[in-house]
Amino acid sequence: MATKRDYYEVLGVSRSASAEEIKKSYRKLAMQHHPDRNANNPAAAEKFKELSEAYEVLSEPKKRQQYDQYGHDGLKSSFGPGGFDFSRDFTHMSDLQDILGSLLNGEGGFGDILGGGRRRSRTGPQRGDDLRFDIEIDLEEAVFGAEREVELPVTEECENCHGTGAAAGAGRETCRQCSGRGYVISGGGFFQVRQGCPVCNGEGTMIRNPCNKCNGAGRTRARRRISLRVPRGVETGSRLRLAGKGEGGGRGGPPGDLYVVVHVREHTLFERQGDDLLCSVPVSPIVAALGGEIEIPTPDGFAKIKLPPGTPNGKVFRLRDKGVPSIEGRGHGDLHVRVVLEVPTRITSKQRKLLEDFAAATDNSNYPDAATTHKTAEEFFTRRDTLRRATKA
Repeated sequence: MATKRDYYEVLGVSRSASAEEIKKSYRKLAMQHHPDRNANNPAAAEKFKELSEAYEVLSEPKKRQQYDQYGHDGLKSSFGPGGFDFSRDFTHMSDLQDILGSLLNGEGGFGDILGGGRRRSRTGPQRGDDLRFDIEIDLEEAVFGAEREVELPVTEECENCHGTGAAAGAGRETCRQCSGRGYVISGGGFFQVRQGCPVCNGEGTMIRNPCNKCNGAGRTRARRRISLRVPRGVETGSRLRLAGKGEGGGRGGPPGDLYVVVHVREHTLFERQGDDLLCSVPVSPIVAALGGEIEIPTPDGFAKIKLPPGTPNGKVFRLRDKGVPSIEGRGHGDLHVRVVLEVPTRITSKQRKLLEDFAAATDNSNYPDAATTHKTAEEFFTRRDTLRRATKA
């Protein structure tokens, strides 16, 4: 009789491994060696049994403690006169369902294999799939709303057979392979697998005389034009739900929904930040120095603001409620206006002479920021020279 391998070695974990580490390793190895993934491979079946046996012991604290103290012989003497029954089915149905349930779900697989007889009906009405459609809009459309028409490919219920898949006057017949159950059982002994019937694809019924338009699918491909209302205030990432505008349902089932994901293009004039807008406005240095009114573009048209004398470059002014309307109906954002001084170009000789006269009439007191920067630089150079002399000494 072959000597049993150490259970920790079987699962590839250390003796100090936590319960979560043991379960994680078992999940990985069980999926790798599962008999359904290794058809006609006795070695894989034995490996899977060995893994399940090891996990049966190490996943339960009392059994693990007994095994750690006495090994395999300790288990035999601890579970009644017959010892520990290693011949029974160590399939761990709850763990396997959690581990492998997603492997074939949607493909007629482990939901049927491990579901204990529970199988979702595929013969009744089936709701259509939801669809996603991405749309690009301009900022103007996001601010004021818009009406759009979009065209997209969809799957719709066949108008000839109304989703049944059968030709006119024909119907569905009970599958002879599975006797209408929708599944067949294969294997035997240690491990039996119940899987979707390969003849009827798990439906339990078959179409002998399919619809000539949809070839028995019950649905056909088509292009659909949909009118879409873009509400005011949408932004990039906003999702608009159109109920019942998704894929058509099957066998009289309702259609799915259409989700339109909005992407707002960048604008050359306005920058958007939430419901607020930011706009940079070029201003003459003369107006900034003397003060005066300037025109500001807003979503509602031009507005005027008054600059105080000595307005610095980069100064930001806020115009309340001149931003984007809230999509939730809670008023508007604000418009932030940044002043950007624009240096005049292509000046005439007369203008140059006036600028030279102006420059001659000014001194550092007219430019306090420049004077502060110059003073800070001189202090930096003084400390630098002091450090240099100290390092040379």
